[in-house]
Amino acid sequence: MASSETHHVLDRAEFDKPVKVLIVVAPYYKDIADQLVAGAAAEIEACGGLHETVEVPGALEVPTAIGIAERMSNFDAYVALGCVIRGETTHYDTVCNDSSRALTLLGLQGLCIGNGILTVENYEQARVRAEAAGQNKGGGAAAAALHLLALTRKWGGSRKGVGFVPAREEIQIAGSSKGPDIA
Repeated sequence: MASSETHHVLDRAEFDKPVKVLIVVAPYYKDIADQLVAGAAAEIEACGGLHETVEVPGALEVPTAIGIAERMSNFDAYVALGCVIRGETTHYDTVCNDSSRALTLLGLQGLCIGNGILTVENYEQARVRAEAAGQNKGGGAAAAALHLLALTRKWGGSRKGVGFVPAREEIQIAGSSKGPDIA
């Protein structure tokens, strides 16, 4: 069982400027969701951050809500929370794969997202993973988002364009140059 294994955990991310995190949760399994949110909120608060929580109908809506918030609000990072328990149909596979893929695509666009959407075989697995005093997967997802945010701030934030920054043209101002002298 995963709870008996030892894992390396990074030190808590530290920030010199305020951090504002949006927790997006699908509370289909309300008691599981509440534990995930409690763990995420505690982790964000432990690094001095502020957070807001919004609920969406299901795990498939979590990435959409994050995308909307990124376009229309001012959050620094996002925590995706929810729980998908395998059922009798292939709907489980669709929800797990598509929600994860959408979160990954948002992350590749530069959003700092911690994915805490549990994908489990049964309720007991979800309960064990969600407990804030146990495996605390909500806290782990918040820590992941905060670590990505710390890297973003370390590397200077986002730049326009992808791949490279074009060289600046030299500007001549009344006999002086704003760049290296070229003979």
